[in-house]
Amino acid sequence: MDIKEIQNLIKFVAKSGASEVKLEMDDVKITIKTGSDAPETKIIQAAPIATAPQVVAAPQVVAQQPVAQASTPATPAKSDDESKYVAIKSPIIGTLYRKPSPDKPVFVEVGDEIKAGDTVCIIEAMKLFNEIESEISGKIVKVLVDDSTPVEFDQPLFLVDPS
Repeated sequence: MDIKEIQNLIKFVAKSGASEVKLEMDDVKITIKTGSDAPETKIIQAAPIATAPQVVAAPQVVAQQPVAQASTPATPAKSDDESKYVAIKSPIIGTLYRKPSPDKPVFVEVGDEIKAGDTVCIIEAMKLFNEIESEISGKIVKVLVDDSTPVEFDQPLFLVDPS
């Protein structure tokens, strides 16, 4: 992720009115907090072992080596009966749409069988419509997000029974 993309992300978050946004990708972890007198942005980039941490020019930007992360479970642990399900999570922030267009049926309903690679919804981010594909095969058991609602990064969207 280059500086231009980071600056565009900061502007997008500031305009959206969100108070805090966290974005994690393979080599970058970004936290943007707004709403205070001094906007705070932290950027943590994985740097090769031979190089030193880099400082990126943006409001209060700090680049560091990533902190060792504890492994997080792939399934939500809300209750015992839902622990066997796998969550399809949002890879980006934006507005979720369950239909390809207003006059078309939804991509998936509760009870539908899906395969890895099937489109389950669309998320609009910065005027781009991103098709969200399932990474697992199984049966949709619960839809966790309503149509045309904002979603956050890593927010669970659907529960899937992989059996």
